[in-house]
Amino acid sequence: MQPSTRLKDKLKEVRDTFKESHSVRLHRAVSWLKSAEESHHNADLQLVSLWIAFNACYGNPNDRIQAERQNFSVFIAKLVHHDAENRIYNLLWNHFSGPIRLLIDNQYLFKPFWDFHRGEIEDWKLAFEKSMHDATKQFSNFNVAGTLEVVLDRLYVLRNQLIHGGATFNSSINRESVKNGNNMLQLLIPVFIDIMIENHLENWGEIYYPVVR
Repeated sequence: MQPSTRLKDKLKEVRDTFKESHSVRLHRAVSWLKSAEESHHNADLQLVSLWIAFNACYGNPNDRIQAERQNFSVFIAKLVHHDAENRIYNLLWNHFSGPIRLLIDNQYLFKPFWDFHRGEIEDWKLAFEKSMHDATKQFSNFNVAGTLEVVLDRLYVLRNQLIHGGATFNSSINRESVKNGNNMLQLLIPVFIDIMIENHLENWGEIYYPVVR
């Protein structure tokens, strides 16, 4: 059974007890997870669908550009706090240790690298070295929230390249990054949704676009 089917059935069983906005949030996330499963033939489209599923999970009207990083961190902290079975930990350290190190060391998935090449900052290398050091420390110390934030931060740059037309469709240049991103998000996002279903009493925030009847 595909993860989206299992989660859709699980959500149907309990969503009548949910706050409507939370039910809508998860319904949307599951629908985009299903889209990603159906897009397995194309890695670019699959990654975009997976990120939309993730965005459906955490997006809320309180997000502002200046507070986006903080809201992102708060969401991750909630997920890790409620992950009683350590599913995120097991994925990061038992399945993704190699890909995570590749993400950490990949300058092309580091936002300041592109800020430098657009002439917005004077240097990116010192920041990159610090980022690699800090990320490696998080990973070595088994800091689940910190490591997950690094992974999603790097993948967010990849997501932006695709969404904003900054990469050629099906390009050979970024294939490894897209492949690794898909492999990680395909397993992480169902866990995120599962945690949010099981912990619906947590305040996951309102949704950007509520259903207007």
